[in-house]
Formats: sequence, C-alpha cells, structure tokens
Amino acid sequence: MYQAGYICDDKTATTLFLSEALHKPILVEGPAGVGKTAIAQAFSRLKDLPLIRLQCYEGIDESKALYEWDYKRQLLHIQAVANQQLDVEEVEEDIFSDHFLLRRPLLHSISFNQPTVLLIDEIDKVDFEFEAMLLELLSEFQVTIPEFGTIKANFAPYVFLTSNATRELSEALKRRCLYMYLDFPTPELEERILLLKIPEIPNQLAGQIAEVVRKIRQVRLKKLPSVAESIDWARSLICLGKEELDTEITLQTLNILAKYQEDCIKLDQMVQTQNSLNFQPLVGDHLEMYESRPTSETVKPLFNPTERFKNRSKK
Repeated sequence: MYQAGYICDDKTATTLFLSEALHKPILVEGPAGVGKTAIAQAFSRLKDLPLIRLQCYEGIDESKALYEWDYKRQLLHIQAVANQQLDVEEVEEDIFSDHFLLRRPLLHSISFNQPTVLLIDEIDKVDFEFEAMLLELLSEFQVTIPEFGTIKANFAPYVFLTSNATRELSEALKRRCLYMYLDFPTPELEERILLLKIPEIPNQLAGQIAEVVRKIRQVRLKKLPSVAESIDWARSLICLGKEELDTEITLQTLNILAKYQEDCIKLDQMVQTQNSLNFQPLVGDHLEMYESRPTSETVKPLFNPTERFKNRSKK
C-alpha cells in the first residue's frame, strides 16, 4: 500500500490480503478522519482498477444506489410504437430491456468487463431496509431486477464499506464482511504519514506535529482533528517558513486543527497555560469508541514539542 501512498500497520495489511484472497468485502469502522475512505482509494491505485464510489446519506434508495428505469424514454418508445399494433408482452419486453436501464453505482460496479473497487462510504447513514438490499450484492455479487432478471458479475468487485459507527449495523451485513477497526494513528505512524505526503517537511517538524496532535486528541473536543487536518497543518507551517513548532505559531494556527469556536478557545487557553492543563477523558457519545485513551493522570502538558527530540539526541 506504501506504493499507492497509504501507510498502514501489519493488522490492516493482513486484513487487506485476506479480503483479496477470500474475495470478501471489508467493513472498515472508526472515527471520522482516520483514513477509512483512503484505504479503498489507495487499493484502487495499487491494483490499477476503476474506483466506483457510492456516498451514502439518509434517505438514499435503490433508484439512487442500484438502478432505475428511464421512464421518459420508455414513454417516448411506447408512443412511437403505439400505431404498430404490437402485443402487450412484446412491448413490455422491449421497454424493460437493457436499453432503458439506468445503472447506478452498485449495479455499475458489477457490469464492468474487469474487476472494480466498490466503495460504499458511510454505510451507517442508511436505514435497515437499504442494508437488506445490499445483502445479495455482498454475498453473491449479483442483483435481481423483477422486470429484467438477475445480473451477475463476470468479475466480482473488491468491496469496501466504511462506517463512522453512528449506529449499529445489522448482523446479516457484518456476517458477509471482514471487519476492521481503524483508530487514529500512533504518533510514530502519523509522523511517517506526514513525511510521505509532504516530502519537503523537516523530520523534526513532522515529529512535533504528530506529538502535539496526539495530545490534542486526548482532550474533550467537539471534533477531534483528523489525519487530513494534521497534513493541512503541516503544509500551512511550511508555507509560513517554519521548521519547528513554537508557542506563538501554534496559537496562530490552531484554527487549522479545530473546526469549532469553542474548541479553538479551549486549545488556545491550554497552549497558553502549559503547566496547568486540564485534560479530560472523552465522555458521552465518544466514550465507548475511545475508552482506552489515556486519562488526565497520564497525559503530559499539551505543548512541549521539543521534548521527544531532546530525548532522541541524548541517545
């Protein structure tokens, strides 16, 4: 995956290998911004296969995800043959043909003459009825259309489903997938990601950013900074000509990491009062997902970016 611009740990790499070997879909679950969607995109680049993406949202149905009949063209066709005295069955067979079938992303993914990578993004936003509709595709790689028949894939797609865990998915859906949970990367892994995505970044700055972002993610914020926001922060610092972090530049650029005013205020106060930080474990909706994170007794002050590099130099 490194060749495709994606750095992952051994567990993720093993799951990807097994998914390809067993040809089973992968359900990738985790908080927003950890790289779930990027896995499918990188896999598509690695295999040099077309990527077909279905972005899920509340209220999506089969006409937007699976297929739809081109009713306007069907009506025009019926009007065109109205005076030809054709049998009703003959007309029905004609209008419910492939010529009038609009293939949406799910059906499109099994209609190629080569394998594809199908990304079903944010599956937790759909309802249980939509989940049930997916089961045939995920298990048999086929779609049944009442008026048309069953369309089976000549080449089964590689399927990735992502979820932010806003609701529990059905057991039937999970049973058809390999499960993988992605958490925020460790500072070491995030440092490697920064070095890969931004080749011009100094090693010291990449390490400082990874360490500070790690500590920010241990704070109770409305939205925790994602890997993409870490990359944006790094690029911003480079644009400002910075080769290492200091308190002043951190205060000036915290708004790149925080997306809500209350989060900006909280982080601003904590950076300015380095020795009296009040870290709190995550609570409420995020508690179960992050219950293994450090508590206030184990967290060091937020801003001390040179500490880990002083320790490195001693070695």
